[in-house]
Amino acid sequence: MLGALRGLISGLLLGVAQFHSMSSTSTTTDVAIFAAGCFWGVEHIFLKHYPPQQNKGILKTAVGYTGGKENATDPSYRQVCSGATDHAEALRIEFDPNVVSYDELVEFFYRTHDPTTVNRQGADVGTQYRSAIFYTTPDQLEAAKRVTAEVQEKHFTPKGQKIATEIVQAGQWWDAEDYHQLYLFKNPTGYQCPTHRLHW
Repeated sequence: MLGALRGLISGLLLGVAQFHSMSSTSTTTDVAIFAAGCFWGVEHIFLKHYPPQQNKGILKTAVGYTGGKENATDPSYRQVCSGATDHAEALRIEFDPNVVSYDELVEFFYRTHDPTTVNRQGADVGTQYRSAIFYTTPDQLEAAKRVTAEVQEKHFTPKGQKIATEIVQAGQWWDAEDYHQLYLFKNPTGYQCPTHRLHW
């Protein structure tokens, strides 16, 4: 009886180990980086529609700063808000491309803000609030251009509007201060830019 129990426990432990091993090797992770105004709302709307616990493709997010001057290293929120560093408030998404495509994330990015305004989302004005796609590979660059052209043709040309989103190569990334991470989940009544909603 004791021997059978030991065998059962050993089998369970082996199964758990194999599961973790398979999980760590079978999940492919890519990174997408978007700027679309105040990063609180950008992170909130992506996670609302792609919650990691529902296996919709987004695995992890972080808000932070990118696209700034090379000599402006490890900027603070205050420095970024001053406009002196040229950084954008941005969202870094780790995602599984086997579950959600980069094209789909780019299209969703366009759905959730106003990409026709330069350095502005709603009442938030400044270079830190610009609309930008920071691509990490040549494939992402091609996808970003393709989806942008499709979205322009379908949703903005009929209204006489032009997408002003920058598509630029990703550079150095800096995580924002801890209190900014998942801000609107921790503070549900906190400020949210009114442009961060589904526009179609």
